[in-house]
Amino acid sequence: MSDDESYELLGFDNVLLPVGDLDEAVGFYERAGFVVGFRFDEGGIALLKVGGETPGILLRVEEGLGHRTPPWPSPRVWLEVPDARAAARELAGAGVAPLDEPLPAVTGWTVEFADPWGNVFGLTDYTKRPELGRRP
Repeated sequence: MSDDESYELLGFDNVLLPVGDLDEAVGFYERAGFVVGFRFDEGGIALLKVGGETPGILLRVEEGLGHRTPPWPSPRVWLEVPDARAAARELAGAGVAPLDEPLPAVTGWTVEFADPWGNVFGLTDYTKRPELGRRP
């Protein structure tokens, strides 16, 4: 780049998760409490909203991708919630089982879930350090 050009990271656009079936994926994430921002079935994508932010989680169909547990550690997307332990109980009641019991973290609690394709999302709270959270 020349001196008059700049490279600057402005923020997140979307996080993409590969799925094998859009209807099944949308159903799973709706049970997990996500709201669908839009669907573009012809393109094999659906956007899940995260709070009031414009970017979200983009589900994208990958042909031939069956249900699986990846043979490698899966990337994780963690989202802030007011109370991770309460969220874990609520999601378990909706049929979305956590991978493990909620675990203590430096800022509060965290718990992780996996979709049928092995994508992992975590919920974390700032109950021990509320001044660092979105809702101090």
